[in-house]
Amino acid sequence: MAKVTGIGGFFFRARDPKALAAWYETHLGIDDIAESVWTQQAGLTVFSPFAEDTDYFGREKQWLINFRVDDLDAMMIDLNAAGIAVETRAEWDSEVGRFCRIHDPEGNPIELWEPAKA
Repeated sequence: MAKVTGIGGFFFRARDPKALAAWYETHLGIDDIAESVWTQQAGLTVFSPFAEDTDYFGREKQWLINFRVDDLDAMMIDLNAAGIAVETRAEWDSEVGRFCRIHDPEGNPIELWEPAKA
């Protein structure tokens, strides 16, 4: 049977697509599609529907994107220095790694994940 081999894109609406793309490039290092296609590193990806009444990422949002990062502490320092609120909770961290949350300028939730070292 043929199967999916990875995420080929993530598309969502924005009030100001150009400004939002620039924010993602500046603060998370994701290339603006107008300039080039972002090449990801190979790694783990979790695809998981949640119950419709979950509070994990807020009841008013339909999605939460999770990005793998190579150095969560350094990224949190950079984000805080840029005035971006970073939320951490001890209960989010587990044997799979460490997590934090931010929101983009349009209020979309973003989870950053540093996988546990093997």
